Amino acid sequence: MVTSGFLKPARMNHRHAPLTLHTRPMTTTVPAQYAVVGNPIEHSRSPGIHQAFARQCGIELVYGRLLAPLDGFAAAIERFFAEGGRGLNVTVPFKEQAFELARDGLSRRAELAGAVNTLWTDGGRLRGCNTDGVGLLADLRRLGHDPAGRHILLVGAGGAARGVLLPLLEAECAHLRIVNRGAQRATDLCAETAAKLPQFSGLLSSGALPDAGAAWDIVINATSGGLSGQAPALPGGLYAPGALAYDMVYGSGPTPFMRQAATMGASQCADGLGMLVGQAAASFEIWHGVAPSTEAVLAALRDELRAA
Repeated sequence: MVTSGFLKPARMNHRHAPLTLHTRPMTTTVPAQYAVVGNPIEHSRSPGIHQAFARQCGIELVYGRLLAPLDGFAAAIERFFAEGGRGLNVTVPFKEQAFELARDGLSRRAELAGAVNTLWTDGGRLRGCNTDGVGLLADLRRLGHDPAGRHILLVGAGGAARGVLLPLLEAECAHLRIVNRGAQRATDLCAETAAKLPQFSGLLSSGALPDAGAAWDIVINATSGGLSGQAPALPGGLYAPGALAYDMVYGSGPTPFMRQAATMGASQCADGLGMLVGQAAASFEIWHGVAPSTEAVLAALRDELRAA
């Protein structure tokens, strides 16, 4: 099992150039090694998720947690792949650094997101993708709320929001409005997205939280306030009949945003546990070429949270 201590990364500066990697050939007798890298990392549920996917698909692998020093992320990544590692999931606070390291091998989703949560190598070149939006999209559809033709409000304009914009737009939503406590940040993200994806510019709008508007089919909370027990200061009248309120964070019970949404008229509320499993499934498919089923894994995780 890969543990947080199996690498001892060297210190380095913060000016990262794209990596060219020298990887050790894998033998058929050694299970392929994967890990999730972050700081902190002991809370991550990724090992259990990927091990469950592997059992389901009949794939032998080792998946562990890698604690990278805050000033040694690039060295940790280089050493992991040099020692035969096959793939890494990236969590806070390293997604932006992973983007810089994989700049020569980014997917379209990663380019727009400006962050990477999935790394692998191809011919010695580091590749990077962002599967957060794919995970969100899969969970919305699982819940019966396909974004196609829907009016969507996205609350927050940080990295979490940025990571899900492309899949939501490509899913052919009717309108996507970005609102943020500071309106300028939402406006900037909207303008940047429209410049990169001009074909979707007519679907986008932005504003401050009080200017959220009304009658949205799907309201997605991409702020981190739920982690500190806070819901965004949203106005009333947000929810159309049958609307979904979706929080990208998750917990053992309803999040503050979900509780707020229930009192404001949302017909259905959901947290981001399904998104977590969905983005992991997308990473698994990138690495192994097979799409695992998520339902049983999600149910098991939900039971664990309730028991905790």
